[in-house]
Amino acid sequence: MADLTGARWRKSTRSAGNGGECVEVADNLPGLVAVRDSKDPSGPALTFAPDAWAAFTDQLKRTR
Repeated sequence: MADLTGARWRKSTRSAGNGGECVEVADNLPGLVAVRDSKDPSGPALTFAPDAWAAFTDQLKRTR
């Protein structure tokens, strides 16, 4: 399990401003990117290798 103690979370630029369905990302940790649901900050987080996260977000940009 990854240590996310030092994670600096930020909301996605695509998140709605109404406090609803938001995704938060922490990309300041060495060797991983963490993603969580902003409605449940103490809940689980998904972690990705930085290159896998970049490939995922690049694909999202191409499909919208």
